[in-house]
Amino acid sequence: MATGVVLLSTQAADAQSAVFYKKSGNAKVRSEDYQGAIADYSKAIAINPKDADAYNNRGLAKSKSGDNQGAIADFNKAIEINPQDARAYNNRGLAKSKLGDYQGAIADYNRAIEINPVYLYGFLNRGLAKKNLNKYQEAIADYNNAIAINPQLAAAYNKRGLAKVDLKDYQGAIADYNKAIAINPKDAAAYNNRGAVKGKSGDNQGAVADFNKAIEIDLQYADAYINRGLTQYNLGDNQGAIADYSEAIQIDPQDVFAYNNRGYATWKLKDYQSACNDFKKAASLGSQSTAQWLNKEDGAWCRNMR
Repeated sequence: MATGVVLLSTQAADAQSAVFYKKSGNAKVRSEDYQGAIADYSKAIAINPKDADAYNNRGLAKSKSGDNQGAIADFNKAIEINPQDARAYNNRGLAKSKLGDYQGAIADYNRAIEINPVYLYGFLNRGLAKKNLNKYQEAIADYNNAIAINPQLAAAYNKRGLAKVDLKDYQGAIADYNKAIAINPKDAAAYNNRGAVKGKSGDNQGAVADFNKAIEIDLQYADAYINRGLTQYNLGDNQGAIADYSEAIQIDPQDVFAYNNRGYATWKLKDYQSACNDFKKAASLGSQSTAQWLNKEDGAWCRNMR
């Protein structure tokens, strides 16, 4: 009897330890310590190899750290242990999307929705995968379903707006961004996206106002600086455009668009050396169009500049 009591006590201690490591891993994910989280989830799995949640959580941490193949392996294991976990299919779909396997991702989202027909994130993520396959109407249908499940989810309106932009339904897109902003007035992406549509529609002043708001909400929003810079360039304010592109580069020194666009603005001001430096930097970062231009006759002046 005594031995049995000790065994039960040890099992209880192991279970508590596994829970401890999972909680510790969750805390590390929240603080973006993904490697530390992976180590904790691995300890939980060593204690309880049948813990589907531990595999699922470790997969999420791996995906966030860029190891999407490793993440898929963990989600496979979670699904093997619990084939009815919609979250694991959804998360595996996200990892596949990050690897460009949108069809495989859609198959996983389909399964998640089959398991849970009101699984909000299954519809949201399937919509994004369909948008990436240029199936814009199907994407909008998925976002409509997400909104039907939760009419107060700003992200669903934001994503639906992006799909409407692809269909050149600019007024419909603006209406969706307006709704997203009404739900969440601190949604910097909605302001940025609405500003981009206003710019496409010729309302450059309205676009700048939206980009200003996006930047006010998030000072590190590089895309908003780039978009505001492009709008100011279109308005003839090359100095203002250069300042915005420079800010974007400070936030993300690998941003090809910021270098390319700053090059055009400095060229307009006849600062050809600075323009050339930016074009060469953009090419070195992977801008194929700029690299091709540099190798043509039109780009000879820059190609030969030291």
